[in-house]
Amino acid sequence: MTGGGRAAVAPEPRHPLRIAAAPISWGVCEVPGWGHVLDARTVLTEMVALGISATELGPPGYLPRDPLELRSLLDGFGISSVGGFLALALHRDPEQAITAARENAALFAATGAEVIVLAAATGLDGYDTRPALSDQQWRTLIETAATIRDVAAEYGLRTTVHPHVGTYIENESEVERFLADSDLDLCLDTGHLLIGGTDPVRLAQRYPDRIGHVHLKDVRSAIADRVRSGALEYSDAVRQGIYVPLGEGDVDINALVRSVHAAGYRGWYVIEQDTALRPEDSAELPSRDAARSLIHLAGIGSALDSARI
Repeated sequence: MTGGGRAAVAPEPRHPLRIAAAPISWGVCEVPGWGHVLDARTVLTEMVALGISATELGPPGYLPRDPLELRSLLDGFGISSVGGFLALALHRDPEQAITAARENAALFAATGAEVIVLAAATGLDGYDTRPALSDQQWRTLIETAATIRDVAAEYGLRTTVHPHVGTYIENESEVERFLADSDLDLCLDTGHLLIGGTDPVRLAQRYPDRIGHVHLKDVRSAIADRVRSGALEYSDAVRQGIYVPLGEGDVDINALVRSVHAAGYRGWYVIEQDTALRPEDSAELPSRDAARSLIHLAGIGSALDSARI
């Protein structure tokens, strides 16, 4: 780790949970001007030091786009590929979105990945502005997502749709509308759901058969309330510390994990705390936060194993 002493390493997992990480926990984001971006080798080194052996791939272009080069890089760190996040404007120019999805699906499949995590982007940079969407554009969004699901399946990948702040599937009514209008599974992101006004535990309990992937975040609800009301932009909320290590915020991570596990979910739990770094920041602080999250999640997993749920 750069910039100081190394964070405490999470205990080696001896439980049934499949745990992965994502570069966004170290500030690597697709939004222009988001913050200081650590190089890939630094981030992968930090993951390995924490005992993490699987990751999402981060924004397109962060890791090598050549399949052999990417696989060689990951293999060199002993890290496997889970898949990756794609924010695409599904409501407009479907062919462009489908082409981008196909290119990424081919790359993901070449690394042995399992899942595409698809977000219904507005087409604008960032997640602070959201123009209105017409009913026709909504129908196009649903149809494009279904086509991408079929394209991904050609490469052996599953597609999940990610409710996300600043996209067209953000608040509770939009999540419910999506579930009614589409048969695609959700990426249950505990942080973005809560910020958008959806209780992630309740959602998981109501739709246990629609959970295809899990992103675990913990959130300070007081800051989330300000984002939801429009008093604070999402990017500023991240910089003000809306996300905290698992178990230190207002999401009931224990209840969420127990609920989806009891319902039969055996997919990945991706520790994914959106972070924005300043130019002077090293990997030290995000790695310490990730270590605390891993320890908390390991405790939940050990309890599941003991209870034989």
